[in-house]
Amino acid sequence: MRSHVLLISLLGLLPAVALCDQAPAPPMGVWTGKGQLGFLGSQGNTDAQSLNAAFDAGLLSGLWQHTAHLDYLYGQSAHVVAAERWDAQWQSNYSFAPRMFAFGAAQYQHDMFSGFQYQASETVGVGYKLINSAATKLDVQVGVGDQQLRPEDLIKNGTGAVIYRIPGPSQSSAIVSGGINYSQVLTSTATLTNKLLLQSGSANTLLTDALALTVKMSTRLALSLGYNLQNNSNPPAGLKKLDTTETVNLVFSF
Repeated sequence: MRSHVLLISLLGLLPAVALCDQAPAPPMGVWTGKGQLGFLGSQGNTDAQSLNAAFDAGLLSGLWQHTAHLDYLYGQSAHVVAAERWDAQWQSNYSFAPRMFAFGAAQYQHDMFSGFQYQASETVGVGYKLINSAATKLDVQVGVGDQQLRPEDLIKNGTGAVIYRIPGPSQSSAIVSGGINYSQVLTSTATLTNKLLLQSGSANTLLTDALALTVKMSTRLALSLGYNLQNNSNPPAGLKKLDTTETVNLVFSF
């Protein structure tokens, strides 16, 4: 699978010296994060627009670390809406050892074109920081939880526009989850990150992978190039399992 190739390539970048130096602790009791926005428009022979926005925030409080993520994607071509997705995630980690933590996480996604009216999950588990240096961070986590989703059939007209939707019954099942978070400082201004999450249940297996290269332009502004992959193992008939997006965003840190 393409995400496995991406992950192997990322791990090949790990410097051996990163195993020794410990990363400096983030500020205590202060919310930090970033917002990013990207837009592309074209007119003439091709009439298309796309918008993507994301917001990430984190708080370190004693042995607790909380992270929140929101993102939105919209795409239109020839006056036909072809993509619209909201995604929200929350995770709280509790460090009970220098390299180990317990976590609780919740995720909700509303995608107008994936074949699922919504997908949601709640998971708990444990994680381990394999590398936690100033230049390189790599942690893995495994957990169990519950998944809720509602598939829907999309009925389109001759131009490809969705004219109505047929929701199916809501489904719920137990899931197992696994995640890998990776960050590598390449230069004083460039950082490579990759976040992979797998949630597998009897109704569907959802795999997401977000790869990004961020280049600082100032202390608060940066440019980000991203590649995002989402794969549903069991979408409704006629819909593809795999969705990918490429993004160019302006990032503001706070």
